[in-house]
Amino acid sequence: MQTSIRTLFMRGGTSRGPFFLESDLPADKAARDRVLLAVMGSPDRRQIDGLGGAHPLTSKVGIVRRSKVPGVDIDFLFAQLQPDNDTVDTTPNCGNMLAAVVPFALETGLAQVQGDTTTLRVLTLNTDMQCDITVQTPHGHVAYSGDAHIDGVLGSSAPITINFLDTAGSVCSELLPTGNVVDVIDGVEVTCIDNGMPLVIFRAESIGRTGYESVAELNADDELKARVEKLRIASGYAMGLGDVTTKNYPKMTLIAPPRDGGNLTTRSFIPHVCHDAIGVLAAVTVATACVLKGSVADGIAVVPEGQVKQVSVEHPTGEFSVELEVDAADPQNVTRAALLRTARLIMRGEVMVPTSVWNKGETA
Repeated sequence: MQTSIRTLFMRGGTSRGPFFLESDLPADKAARDRVLLAVMGSPDRRQIDGLGGAHPLTSKVGIVRRSKVPGVDIDFLFAQLQPDNDTVDTTPNCGNMLAAVVPFALETGLAQVQGDTTTLRVLTLNTDMQCDITVQTPHGHVAYSGDAHIDGVLGSSAPITINFLDTAGSVCSELLPTGNVVDVIDGVEVTCIDNGMPLVIFRAESIGRTGYESVAELNADDELKARVEKLRIASGYAMGLGDVTTKNYPKMTLIAPPRDGGNLTTRSFIPHVCHDAIGVLAAVTVATACVLKGSVADGIAVVPEGQVKQVSVEHPTGEFSVELEVDAADPQNVTRAALLRTARLIMRGEVMVPTSVWNKGETA
């Protein structure tokens, strides 16, 4: 006998994983984490006995419930698992998986369609961040087909717009947690910043790289990875995050001048593997650094004029566009961040876990 759990397996942006109703999982956190590890097949580099895809981008889980917070429709808890260890990290955000939350809520009846489009306010419990997410819902159903394209996903899909309401200091104490636009940490000039995701941003040239290396080259560069990890741990203390050795943040982002028509080139580590693209909230945070005078991006990022700025962040498999609005009286103050993602329901059904992991009759 095994224990079955209802799930929708969904792609959100350039990530994917199972989504669950909170009520269908154990209420006890330790039991819940055991169940999620079994669902994904961790710890195992191949995740051969679960739904995980042997990569951090495909080792993610979404947990959703109807919100009790006034003015908020849906609560979302993101869980980051790893293929080869037994951690279940619910401290960071994930803007990609966030794109699938409203489709999941509508598919499961947590919320109702509002018309040709449906906008729900979602609270990400990980960091207490709110956003308004709009999906296409013609004829009373979620539309997955459309003309929107995001780099890193084949074909096109219906657009999903995410308007972040307050992302500054999502995990850290504030937008610039060290109090400085630039710090020198472990001999490297860095900008430590959190506008949705804690990042340590530094110029690739400062560590002897171009910033145009391929993902495979960077992942095979053991000297670089050791250097970056040393910098990450030191930066974690400087950002007030304590010992980040076992944490998935801060993410580390190498930057270089744009070369494919965007505003800045990036290579992002999440945190130990080079990302094939860049995370949603990492892109928002990088774009924010681009408009801050004196940051490490100042002078190499090509920043558009105007109060509303479209910032194209280049990454190894394309680009990610972020729309920022700055305060007319204080151009250093970013007042709004919005972006476009897509999502798709891949499968619905039940995932099975060994009864020894969760016996509902005994531990629910």
